Amino acid sequence: MPALPLDDAGPYVAGAYLVFVALILIYVTIMATKLSRIERELVELSELVERRSAREAEEEDAREAVHR
Repeated sequence: MPALPLDDAGPYVAGAYLVFVALILIYVTIMATKLSRIERELVELSELVERRSAREAEEEDAREAVHR
């Protein structure tokens, strides 16, 4: 004999599913937030690299102009 009759267990099963879905939604929200932060940082880093590369190219051009 089950601990709860099957007709009485319905609300508990529904509640368990709701808690499970809520936990999954919270997890997905946290992961999306982290992903957007990482993407922002990656864009910032790539911009820094581009600026540094441009500055180094300008310095190289200036050195070549001096040697001519």
